[in-house]
Amino acid sequence: MSGASGAIYGVTLLKVLRELGISTHLVMSKASLITLKLEMGMEASEVQKLASKSYQVGDISACISSGSHRSMGMIIAPCSIRTMGEIAACATASLLTRAADVMLKERRPLVLMLRETPLHSGHLEQMLKLSQTGAIIAPPVPAFYQNPQTIEDIVQHSVGRVLDIFGLESPYLKRWEGIK
Repeated sequence: MSGASGAIYGVTLLKVLRELGISTHLVMSKASLITLKLEMGMEASEVQKLASKSYQVGDISACISSGSHRSMGMIIAPCSIRTMGEIAACATASLLTRAADVMLKERRPLVLMLRETPLHSGHLEQMLKLSQTGAIIAPPVPAFYQNPQTIEDIVQHSVGRVLDIFGLESPYLKRWEGIK
């Protein structure tokens, strides 16, 4: 989790992955701790309990900093422009960006739930560079064909779409079934 607005995406992802029985490794940037508190009134310890394993952002000796650690991939939710820029520049200054760099070098899925708007051409260039390197840019964009009734409905749809990238079926994703 980075410090972008949208902490609810990271928390919801952890909850759904836990329900699906998927082991998770959590890294939270320093800014994410502030955003989490502001947006959800939660402390880091509450979110860390949702993960199978949690690491400090400065712990570059963590297992996820190595390509020899097996994983399905990585999701950064939410992903700030700063985090995206560090990954695009191969600047592995923290465990969060190092683990992301490992995903790219090992050709494993790296999904960035980028939370920023509007975007200038520098952002778009970095997004293109990451896409060409193998990252998947997946901003949480609401879908209204499902007639969401709550913020949770909107969040769960975006989370479900990201889990689709990994071949995981979210029990909360309402799929388009065409016009009846």
